[in-house]
Order: sequence, then structure tokens, then C-alpha cells
Amino acid sequence: MPGGTARHTAAVDPATSPLLTAADALEALAARTTGGSWERSGLLASRPEVVARAADGSTVHVAEARAATVDWITALSPALAAPLADWLREAARSPAGPAALAVARAVLAGVAPDQRSGPLP
Repeated sequence: MPGGTARHTAAVDPATSPLLTAADALEALAARTTGGSWERSGLLASRPEVVARAADGSTVHVAEARAATVDWITALSPALAAPLADWLREAARSPAGPAALAVARAVLAGVAPDQRSGPLP
């Protein structure tokens, strides 16, 4: 799995099962979503344009790849913001682990500089 470990198959504590299932689901969604680094690239018609830039420099308009991105966009809708923000704040109250810092950096990399309340971590 990209950036993670193999899907869990052994008996799992019911309290942690949703965490592992969600991690598996995110990795599966990412694997079938338009890859690359998503970035703003001006306007497409009258809407902000988002392109995915591949390692080889090629690009694809994310809007044109809707079949590959619809599940990703739905799973990571604004409904995820509150629990993710709570998790990041909780991580900030104790020594933040590398996973929490990686999530914070990834979120901030996608946020326009004028929309941030502080610098990149």
C-alpha cells in the first residue's frame, strides 16, 4: 500500500478496527485516483483549474478525470475537516509523531499561502 503497511488481516481490537479500516480505504482510494501532485493552475472556463502533475512533468486536468477522482473527492469532503482538525490539535498537545506532521505538511501544501494562519511546519 502506498505510504503505509499491508491491509490488516489478523484479529484486531474492535476499538482500533475503524482506524485500520479507514487507513486501508484511504490507500485504496488513492491508488485508483488521478495521481500526481494536485495544484492550482489558473482558471478553466470560469472555475479554478486543478491539475495533477505527474513525476514525468505531464499533467491532467482533475475535472476531466472525474471518474477516477469522484470517490476521493467524496471521501475527503469538508465533512472530514472537523475530525481531522481535532486530531491534528490533539497531536499538537503531545509530541507530534511523524504521521501527524506529514498530514499537517500535506494539508498546508495544498492551502494557498494567504489562507494559512501560520508557516509550514
